[in-house]
Amino acid sequence: MEAEAEAEVPLLKGENHPGCPGCAYDRKKELYRGLPYKEFLYLWMICLTAALPISSLFPFLYFMIRDLHVAKRTEDIGFYAGFVGASFMFGRCLTSTAWGIAADRIGRKPVVVFGIFAVVIFNTLFGLSVTYSMAIATRFLLGALNGLLGPIKAYAIEVCRPEHEALALSLVSTAWGIGLIIGPALGGYLSQPAENFPNVFSPDSLFARFPYFLPCLCISVFAAVVLVGCIWMPETLHKHKADVNRYETVESLESDFIDLKGKAEQNGTLNSKKSLLSNWPLMSSIILYCVFSFHDMAYTEIFSLWAESDRKYGGLSLSSEDVGQVLAITGASLLVYQLFIYPRINKVLGHIKASRIAAIACIPILFAYPYMTYLSGPGVSIVLNIASVIKNNLSVTIITGCFILQNNAVPQDQRGAANGLAMTGMSLFKAVAPAGAGIVFSWAQKRQDASFLPGDQMVFFLLNVFEILGLILTFKPFLAFPEQQDTN
Repeated sequence: MEAEAEAEVPLLKGENHPGCPGCAYDRKKELYRGLPYKEFLYLWMICLTAALPISSLFPFLYFMIRDLHVAKRTEDIGFYAGFVGASFMFGRCLTSTAWGIAADRIGRKPVVVFGIFAVVIFNTLFGLSVTYSMAIATRFLLGALNGLLGPIKAYAIEVCRPEHEALALSLVSTAWGIGLIIGPALGGYLSQPAENFPNVFSPDSLFARFPYFLPCLCISVFAAVVLVGCIWMPETLHKHKADVNRYETVESLESDFIDLKGKAEQNGTLNSKKSLLSNWPLMSSIILYCVFSFHDMAYTEIFSLWAESDRKYGGLSLSSEDVGQVLAITGASLLVYQLFIYPRINKVLGHIKASRIAAIACIPILFAYPYMTYLSGPGVSIVLNIASVIKNNLSVTIITGCFILQNNAVPQDQRGAANGLAMTGMSLFKAVAPAGAGIVFSWAQKRQDASFLPGDQMVFFLLNVFEILGLILTFKPFLAFPEQQDTN
């Protein structure tokens, strides 16, 4: 009976402002208590659109750098590939906070629409790159102008009633994770179509001249369809005349966004709304998130480079199509795992214990990768698929746990700023990861005869170093918990 009584409490606590889209949407939530399926569909499609181009290039990046003739030696391909992979995240790191502020000023919808438009334009241009500098520039602009993730997390909470917020946030992380797997699968399957599908694409076609254009084009066409659909996307930001002068200066914007000073002390105690930067449960979870994001981004690039490099350099000599097939199977397993398996694991173990167990399980898998070169025939494909499925699902377990920690560390009215802060830090780490991974991979391939961890054994050893570091950071005294949260 108490639950029913609580459900009848109206959502609108303040005044109703005519012409305000936020107030209009709050009235809709007050009248309709079911799941907002249409808005959830927008969340899913927008997150998928934003995630697909991020890692879609990795299966063909090795061959793209080779064909651009920027690397003088085969061993140098990984070095140049790393900077192309890093340029997207570097651009996003520079602009994430600005896009978050823009979403708070002009609305979620304009920022989302502009971000999808940037995907359509610059992802297409990347597929048409004919020089190394063009590839880096288009990826950088794609990252800098794609400010979708922060605003869409805030939008996820605003389109549903409080009892559905957890589902909405889970939908965002699930769509994002699937996009990071499906993107590389498309890149692997659809790159070099004139070579892989000669009966469909002739040697004189556009796709033969630009062998990496087709996967980019397919993602851009999907983004264009989503862009048209966003015409009917409802706005949720409250726009009241009284708020016109709220953001007059840069200083007030920054203060409102991260609340550096917090509110003044009252009666000797601080107001319950803490500064984000002094909220250690939040900051420790963000640092943890950044470490594992760095590891996952480095692993994503190294996996494709290693699998496609020649066996004499310690790789598997796979084609981009082979790598795409592995990632497609991994993506399908990720969908099943996120929807049906992880919720039960989280319910039994909790997100902290599940993350620790996942990090421990990743260590032997990473050590096993270099020894797959001793396999041949179907055995390579079977073992590689099993390892990829397990590794990526374990990584999703860890990242989802970090995401839950971040959102539990702040009250609801600070979640948007907290997510923006986490995104900025994560983007910086993910910008460094591909460049660092590419440099290490190129260096490792030149030391095939070293006495200590020769060749790619060194690469996967260093990946394990970061995995172990992340595991250590999941324990006290580093990782702190909100007072009301169970720390087991």
